[in-house]
Amino acid sequence: MNKWLVRSSVQATLSVLAFFARRPRLEPISNALARWLARTTVRSKAIGRAQEVAELGPLWQRSFPAKKQVPIESTSGNTVVAQIHTRCPLRGSGDVQACYRMMEFDREVVRRAGGQFVVLQSQATPGVDFCRVAMRLEGESLEGLVPAHEQQRR
Repeated sequence: MNKWLVRSSVQATLSVLAFFARRPRLEPISNALARWLARTTVRSKAIGRAQEVAELGPLWQRSFPAKKQVPIESTSGNTVVAQIHTRCPLRGSGDVQACYRMMEFDREVVRRAGGQFVVLQSQATPGVDFCRVAMRLEGESLEGLVPAHEQQRR
């Protein structure tokens, strides 16, 4: 029952965020809601600040109910690469711009942890079943990390 309750509340929250994210004119509301949820999560889970890049992934993972849904793929040099397997309401929609807006939650969590967050591959892209994301410490160059919402424009 507890797993079902957690899964249902996560899906309900994602659905609300997706509703606002799918409407560009509501971006200020979408961002405010995502940031509020992130700040609340950071406080409630006592997510601290990273001193080195290897700490960013585990700090970000703490914002989720289960680490297995957000595995760290690699940590090398100045970058942590991870995946998000939680089913997104935008999956397969092709709306990577909405995905960008919806990921404000993750950007805010990582910002609060002292880093930067970039979505490299989005579930919103047809045929993609999970997101790939990258994190670097704040102040580091994001060169070489092409955000998913900018890949369509190329």
